[in-house]
Amino acid sequence: MNKWLELIVGVALLVLVILLAWTSSAYSWTLFGKDLNFWHAAWTFLQGGIFWFAIAISVLLILLGINDLRE
Repeated sequence: MNKWLELIVGVALLVLVILLAWTSSAYSWTLFGKDLNFWHAAWTFLQGGIFWFAIAISVLLILLGINDLRE
């Protein structure tokens, strides 16, 4: 695939996803009584990712500290 085409498709997809998330939060989208707010779902997913990344880094640092104590 052409590098410029890949870049344009990537930017277009990013803009489309951001617009989809914004419109789902600005307007009330419901399906079978469930609220479809993609912006909130993405924010919750990002917060969970940051939480698990911090836990992984802390476990890694603890294991490195234990390894240094053994020597």
